[in-house]
Amino acid sequence: MNYAIIAAGEGSRLAQEGVARPKPLVLLNGEPMIGRLINLFVRCHAESISVIVNEQMTEVQDYLRSLSLPVPMHLVVKSTPSSMHSFAELSRVLPEGKFCLTTVDTIFREKDFARYIDAFECDTCHDGMWAVTPFVDDEKPLWVAVDNNMDITAFLDSNPDGCAHLVSGGVYAMTHRAFPVLYDCLESGVSRMRNFQRALVAAGMRLQAYSIDKIVDVDHAGDIATAEEFLNTDNR
Repeated sequence: MNYAIIAAGEGSRLAQEGVARPKPLVLLNGEPMIGRLINLFVRCHAESISVIVNEQMTEVQDYLRSLSLPVPMHLVVKSTPSSMHSFAELSRVLPEGKFCLTTVDTIFREKDFARYIDAFECDTCHDGMWAVTPFVDDEKPLWVAVDNNMDITAFLDSNPDGCAHLVSGGVYAMTHRAFPVLYDCLESGVSRMRNFQRALVAAGMRLQAYSIDKIVDVDHAGDIATAEEFLNTDNR
């Protein structure tokens, strides 16, 4: 499995709330968020790891270049206007084969993630597998509608009638079949990751939802302690 991390955001909310470290280097139980992800990916049989950071994050660039990993790491340094544009940049360095994409501030338990990756590696029927959760942590969640087989039928900005009880966890496993849809979105001016996801469904891609009981984001200073407590429950 190849892995990719979007770490190109500015982390402005954390900075405004007094967090001095760049978001990817924020410590969770003493380990930088991005380092935790990379080490987790290595333990989940990574064949390669690709990361995009913005041009201003020199401290993060230095940290990544200092790592000694047992697998190739492709570092893209580029400021982009959106996560979807960051994904497009990563798509150009990702090796062939299945891959999993996540944002740097998406926090999940390793055992849950490992089961999810195993499920996608064994899957031969779908073009992608989205990690979803019934736990709503995001300020603007993307609701995921599924059928009885957990195949994704729609991505929704709201859940007014209760038809969808799952939200996207910000973790996406897929194949290179998604790239033409991604590039079409860019050419047509689509600029949000959630609209790319809608375009995948519209293009007939078979996406399955994989439910994980809890996934959290680190967007605010107070989220750091919450994420640490959540991860510590892994050891109880």
